[in-house]
Amino acid sequence: QIWINGQAEADYGVQRARALAVRCVFQELSLCPNLTVAENTRVSHAALMGWGGARRAAALIRTKLDEIFPGHGIDPGDVVSDLSISKRQMVEVARAFTVTSDPLLLVILDEPTSALDAHSAAQLLEFVRRSVAGGVGCVLISHLLGEILGNCDRIVVMRDGRVVADDRANRFDRARLVATMGGAHAQGQSEPLVPVEGREAPVMVRARPKAKDSTIDLIAHQGEVIGLAGLAGQGQTKLLLDVFDAASGPKSNDVVAAPVALVAGDRQTDGIFPLWSIAQNISVRSLSKLRKGLLLVPELEQAMARDWQDRIGIRSPDLDNNILSLSGGNQQKALFARALGSDARIILMDDPMRGVDEGTKLDVYDLIRAEARQGRTFLWYTTETEELDNCDRVYVFRGGRIVSELQRGELTEQKVIHASFEGAEA
Repeated sequence: QIWINGQAEADYGVQRARALAVRCVFQELSLCPNLTVAENTRVSHAALMGWGGARRAAALIRTKLDEIFPGHGIDPGDVVSDLSISKRQMVEVARAFTVTSDPLLLVILDEPTSALDAHSAAQLLEFVRRSVAGGVGCVLISHLLGEILGNCDRIVVMRDGRVVADDRANRFDRARLVATMGGAHAQGQSEPLVPVEGREAPVMVRARPKAKDSTIDLIAHQGEVIGLAGLAGQGQTKLLLDVFDAASGPKSNDVVAAPVALVAGDRQTDGIFPLWSIAQNISVRSLSKLRKGLLLVPELEQAMARDWQDRIGIRSPDLDNNILSLSGGNQQKALFARALGSDARIILMDDPMRGVDEGTKLDVYDLIRAEARQGRTFLWYTTETEELDNCDRVYVFRGGRIVSELQRGELTEQKVIHASFEGAEA
């Protein structure tokens, strides 16, 4: 049941929600990719239709972006498909908080920082607190426990479609929150992935960012988990794609010594095949071992998909269902299954934990450590600073260059942030 302002809403839907001053920021972004930022703003605000609406929409969205994300670098005339996923997330958020003739009383934020770096996420959460202080209610859905504990007044925990806890935020700590969510254990410092002598292992990847003044190479040995950090859009994804491209042939000086698989963070654009089943999406990287002669053997495909469904916990009653029948987090699990089930010895991960729940994250971290001990090499770009604790070494990017290399023992959030901003112009 839905009650708003003390009244039960029997015929509740999108239009009714907007009339009741309820907005939503979707995890699977709802922007029209072929339209500009300003045009997307007009789509969701009837008051911006008609003569002069384009100019007013551009001014409104620019002002709101400036208010929430100072230094965002987004122009209202930019076509959404040309923006990075982090900038698209910023536009989605700013559009929801833009006020025209319609009132704004409640904003539902569904994983709003999942594509943002730590700096942009902090900007958003600070704005949310200011909005709440001004009388706007917010429902923050997040799997980042630090965000929940540090910013919420009250916490509601749901599991398998049911509310299992509802309490003041100051009555939770991380351990209680993970236990209530059904996690087996709270995440702590994981053991080192590679022994000291691991540096003598074969070099699997050697790559240098293509910026003109780059001087530091990224080097990854067999069995290492290498973190890529820094503010979003500083060249981390570009380097991963360069490594992926180099694996198909000698097109640069980069060294890639084994087959490669990519776990995309922007799953809708770069990850899933939306017309295919779950099983087909999992098996597409492994077709050579699933065929007899020239023909694919459906039984082998199904067996592989079922094996990884069990290992990584993909929630679906039927693996022949379309991939879009899965939640965002389960779609991401399918992408992990595709990569880890393949013959790839080098796994590239482009901020892959968007929308993945805490329990699944812990399971995936354990799986990555186990695969690394078996000799697989991981290059892991993440905007979640906590995840860097799972890495042997971390390279910090700024302006398309590697500006710092941090060893596991010296890794702190302060050092990552300092390297991300040091020497950069305001």
